[in-house]
Amino acid sequence: MQSPLAPAWLTVPQDTAALDPNIFSTGVDRKDAEVTVQGIGVTELVERFGSPLWVLDEDDFRARARAYADDFNAAFSELCGGVDVFYASKALLTVQVATWVKEEGLFMDTASGGELAIALRAGTDPAKIGLHGNNKSDEELQTAITQQIGRIVVDSLPELHRVDNLATELRLSANVMLRLTPGVDASTHEHIATAHEDQKFGLTMTPAPNAETSVAYQAVHFAASADRINFVGLHSHIGSQIFDSLGFETAATRMLEFIALLDSEGIRIHELDIGGGYGIAYTEADEPVAPGVIANNLAAHIKQEIQRLGITCPRISIEPGRSIAGPAGMTIYTAGTTKTVWAEHDGEHHPRRYVAVDGGMSDNPRPVLYDADYTAVLANRISSAQPVLSRVVGKHCESGDIVVNTVYLPEDTDHGDLVVVPATGAYGHAMSSNYNMLPRPAIVAVKDGTAREIIRRETYKDLFAREVEM
Repeated sequence: MQSPLAPAWLTVPQDTAALDPNIFSTGVDRKDAEVTVQGIGVTELVERFGSPLWVLDEDDFRARARAYADDFNAAFSELCGGVDVFYASKALLTVQVATWVKEEGLFMDTASGGELAIALRAGTDPAKIGLHGNNKSDEELQTAITQQIGRIVVDSLPELHRVDNLATELRLSANVMLRLTPGVDASTHEHIATAHEDQKFGLTMTPAPNAETSVAYQAVHFAASADRINFVGLHSHIGSQIFDSLGFETAATRMLEFIALLDSEGIRIHELDIGGGYGIAYTEADEPVAPGVIANNLAAHIKQEIQRLGITCPRISIEPGRSIAGPAGMTIYTAGTTKTVWAEHDGEHHPRRYVAVDGGMSDNPRPVLYDADYTAVLANRISSAQPVLSRVVGKHCESGDIVVNTVYLPEDTDHGDLVVVPATGAYGHAMSSNYNMLPRPAIVAVKDGTAREIIRRETYKDLFAREVEM
């Protein structure tokens, strides 16, 4: 029976052991009642590597990376010669993950000096690396220029002048792409929307009051004429976890209209990055669009627009991250304390079961940051107990430490059971912390029936490593 406390989209499962293929990685299954990844059971994984544990399905990650490259290149090959796919490494980055990206032929998008260092450590060709960031340090810019990375994505006019000055001092050229804000209101959470005007990213395309030209226009003219800047092209990114293609198409139109204006003035734009932000399924309510569908829709729209504007199609690039790493990962937790509370709704009280696990907001802060929804399953066994509305919570000293806000779990889920939360490959490890001094989990990659640790579990010794003894 549906609980009045549950959101409208959440249905009571007929089978609490079912694994939704739209949410879990392709290598996840059940064998002998237990959830397995590439044939390895969760109990074995926890016995070998501990709990909580991030688990990556390597084949799934690689397949999703290839799908973007194959589908977008197929859609855009005749229009503009193909597409450069930049993996948005902020979603999940380790040296091993960067190696997978390199081996699958993708480029690498970084957003800090640390991410750039990992990309280079993995042997990524500097010409296939981009560096983002609204407030890059001189050290980060100097490294990018010295390494001759493929593009420094410049976010403001002052930064553009700094890049020019640093390149002049280093007697090198800097490959520069300009990030513009096309003023598109993406249908997503406010904190992950990035193309509207009132936020920190990008050069505005709208002139200020009493100004004749926009900051974006001024930046393009400076970049196109500066001796030490190799002007690569333009960039836009409308946000993250987006399911509606209309926002991408609207942004593309505004960018192409701007390109047509520049073209009429003799400034040719050779590359247009239309960003990433493609959504994934975290719950049964999410309906992501396949890469091939996105690619074909965008290609058709861009073809129509360049014909209308009478311009040559620039080389297109994209930046998927979450939609590659997210579904490939899951987190295994061990259940601890459980309790049932009676919550009031419309004057009546209804039960909600709390299942506390051995991790929480330190290994996945997205629920507390963005009100992000997830789902969960009892993973070490199949239960015949009835499903009850549950809330999976962490062990941190915070009332908002929620792992899964609403999910139906078997009523007998109890201390020692293993609970799996899928679709945690993106922004779990990447945004993790040591809040309450919890050591961070290990990351295990599974492929062909073999599991190997690619990031070791932290220990208390690691917590002391940066202490300066007095």
